Amino acid sequence: MPGASQSPTLRARMFVALQYLLPHHALSRVVHRLTRSRLRPLKDALIGAFVRHFHPDMSEAAEPEPLRYASFNAFFTRDLRPGARPSDPAPRALASPVDGTVSQIGRLAAGRIMQAKGHEYTVEALLGGASPWSERFTDGAFATLYLAPFNYHRIHMPASATLRAAWYVPGRLFSVNATTAAAVPGLFARNERVVLVFEEGPLAFALVLVGALFVGSMSTVWHGDVTPRRPRSPAALPLPAAPAPRLEKGMELGRFNMGSTVIVLLPSEALEWSADLSPGSVIRVGETLGWLAPAVAAESLP
Repeated sequence: MPGASQSPTLRARMFVALQYLLPHHALSRVVHRLTRSRLRPLKDALIGAFVRHFHPDMSEAAEPEPLRYASFNAFFTRDLRPGARPSDPAPRALASPVDGTVSQIGRLAAGRIMQAKGHEYTVEALLGGASPWSERFTDGAFATLYLAPFNYHRIHMPASATLRAAWYVPGRLFSVNATTAAAVPGLFARNERVVLVFEEGPLAFALVLVGALFVGSMSTVWHGDVTPRRPRSPAALPLPAAPAPRLEKGMELGRFNMGSTVIVLLPSEALEWSADLSPGSVIRVGETLGWLAPAVAAESLP
């Protein structure tokens, strides 16, 4: 997510102001229906317009011909051909769960996460309230990864681990682009989100899937479509007995049915972020986000 201007233009201010007035969920439900239509003229028009405007790289797609997909959503959440996103095999390497851009990355200060210059929010608010998990991540590390519309939109495991808790937090669906992040206080703690917490030995981490304008559908391999959801009230998501909720590093765990943001959380001293990464860095699934502490990595191995 490229950095926002320090002095927003009138156009940017109007864009943000309009979002406060829009019926976020109603618009997202309309988009949800349109993008799943299998009517050939409609889906071909939607895919064609998207390709012309965003120029997605189809060379790595399992099906490189855009119009062969059955719906716009099938095209948007397209799979990649085998081997297109290998994960760093080093035991200490924490892999990126998504293709995207680093919005912010660093350590939490007194439980507060940097959103953009002049804006912070708390890990407690992000996770939907006080809990043992919010306490565990309070003094830890975070990385906010923004998925642009042209990015690959499946989400993968950054490390081998078992799903220990999952829940849904209702909220708005503001855009999550740089302009909005720079202007809307607590943006990522205001938008609808799905929280997934994992453990493997002493290693613990959370992935927070943040919804956005027109992103009214997020899914996991365990729960299917979590959103859109009725009623929109906080809810624990069940931990499945089968298939086992453990996945190896690099395996798919979910997807966005339009673009949005993933926030990675780890406890204090669990890792050091890669020195090559900073706000604005482009990263792909499987590339190294950071390095787990030696003791954590060693004890997490099966």
